[in-house]
Amino acid sequence: MLSVIIAEQTVVQAGPEAFFGFFGVTSALVFANLGSAYGVAKSGVSIAGIAIPKPEAIMKSLVPVIMAGILGIYGLIMSVVLIQRIGDGKGYDYKKGFSHFASGLCCGLSSWAAGYAIGVAGASGVRSNARQPAIFVGLILILILSLIHISEPTRLGMISYAVFCLKKKKKKKNK
Repeated sequence: MLSVIIAEQTVVQAGPEAFFGFFGVTSALVFANLGSAYGVAKSGVSIAGIAIPKPEAIMKSLVPVIMAGILGIYGLIMSVVLIQRIGDGKGYDYKKGFSHFASGLCCGLSSWAAGYAIGVAGASGVRSNARQPAIFVGLILILILSLIHISEPTRLGMISYAVFCLKKKKKKKNK
């Protein structure tokens, strides 16, 4: 049995099925932050490289770092949603555990891929923007598309899951 300590300092026994739910929480948080960290590091190195010859380009070059930071927030939001659904473990079955595990993996791995794409595109774009400022609009479009195409399924999944949970909660109140 897996023991979880709740805020009231009481110990609640959750079954082995909760392991998968908690692993989904962990996956969402860890993989999303791995992607975020990679995107920030890869873009940050390029920003540091252009800072000496072109200090006026630093502020425009922070866009990939900000976009990569958003990915960590996706993982945090998904983790909070999943941990609230697990709750104290009462009535938690394997179906819910596996679905929360899959949700966490989907969010985490897609954010990891988005962080990689933002890091690579951002690093090249920052260096190119320092040489030719007219490239900035193209850089922004590439970064937006890399963020949207990879992490949009995660965002849509979080929204649809939240709507599903709210509808289910509303049905329970009406009964």
